[in-house]
Amino acid sequence: MSRSRKDKFPQLSSSKIVEGKARPRGKYPHIKRAGDFLFVSGTSARRADNTIAGAEVDAMGTAKLDIREQTQAVIENLSDILQSVGAQLHDVVEISTFLVNMKDFDGYNEVYGEFFGYDGPARTTVAVHQLPHPNLLIEMRAIAYKPIKKGA
Repeated sequence: MSRSRKDKFPQLSSSKIVEGKARPRGKYPHIKRAGDFLFVSGTSARRADNTIAGAEVDAMGTAKLDIREQTQAVIENLSDILQSVGAQLHDVVEISTFLVNMKDFDGYNEVYGEFFGYDGPARTTVAVHQLPHPNLLIEMRAIAYKPIKKGA
């Protein structure tokens, strides 16, 4: 009797919703494994309780948004999601960043440089018209390389 493909190649593909993180706003996982690669879905500064790091709204409803705080929260969220499957930020090989306003580039770039250097992932940064919430300034997606351990 022949073994199924799944028996021969365990965990070549798997998806995960990470406990303690903001639930995706659609039917998609936080992270998807495809062979030795990990794909992290677009991640923002949204917390599990749906508040947004780096976004304060005063009594008059005026929002004060901080790109540095949001960038740090996004990268920390990426790190937590990667850790949920045994990977780290140093396993990231590519990052795509979406900024609502390129005037925020310097603040974003400054914080990004606290986590990654010239030996870090390849990176693309683009401006977008908007993100899923008006208080979000940034979203990032990442691809990491983390080979499956033999016998896992």
